[in-house]
Amino acid sequence: MTIPLDKLSDPAVRALLAALNANDRAAFQAALTADATLSDDGSERNLTDWTEREIFSSRGHIEVQTEKDDGRTVIANYRNDTWGEMRTAWRFDVQDGRVSRIETGQA
Repeated sequence: MTIPLDKLSDPAVRALLAALNANDRAAFQAALTADATLSDDGSERNLTDWTEREIFSSRGHIEVQTEKDDGRTVIANYRNDTWGEMRTAWRFDVQDGRVSRIETGQA
């Protein structure tokens, strides 16, 4: 069962993932703090480079299956033109209404 993005509990996560699915770089950036960080499968990544490669230039799309921690942890089916579809886990830290940290990896 997929959870519609507009039904996700945390408004900052909701805005970030909606921007991801809309391929909207400006809205995605606006949903992040200026010093936001990211890790992928436990390795620190450059957020700008990673999102360009894994989301925007490869047409990333997320379908959330479950959420917990008030919407700040999700399990989702994620797909892009580079890797196809995979089951992924995402954890978000939120500060002042924007995402300050993304941790993602295969679930």
